Amino acid sequence: MSINIVFVEPEIPPNTGNIARTCAATGTNLHLVKPLGFSIDDKQVKRAGLDYWPYVNLEVHESLDAFMEKYGDRRLWLATTKAKNMYADVEYRDGDFILFGRETRGLPADFVEEHQESGIRIPMSEDTRTRSFNLSNSANIILFEALRQLGFPGLK
Repeated sequence: MSINIVFVEPEIPPNTGNIARTCAATGTNLHLVKPLGFSIDDKQVKRAGLDYWPYVNLEVHESLDAFMEKYGDRRLWLATTKAKNMYADVEYRDGDFILFGRETRGLPADFVEEHQESGIRIPMSEDTRTRSFNLSNSANIILFEALRQLGFPGLK
């Protein structure tokens, strides 16, 4: 088992390529939930992931409902700016799923409301003019905290 990164309806190809590269380098599973704002064969996705794509344990889901039907009984963490819990204040376990929403809108509001207790956020300045951090950067920040807590399994 390992940590699972889930991008729900990603829109910007390089973000998915960047996290795919991280997933290949860390043995992390990557889940993409449709609709995607691009084709996985898109040159920008491939370029950002370099030649790591053959090493990515990738699973594509037709919808958030389909993903939840398959994995909804697992421990889910929802990365959202609306969460009360900071990402470093929760205890991650092997097999956890960390979900991230679209670059422009995040995860669906009703889904976040339904899973409030599982929300996590990255702290930001109160004076910031941005809504959130870049998607692939956010995924990397949270993933590496989860891996740190687990003792960086299988990494040297």
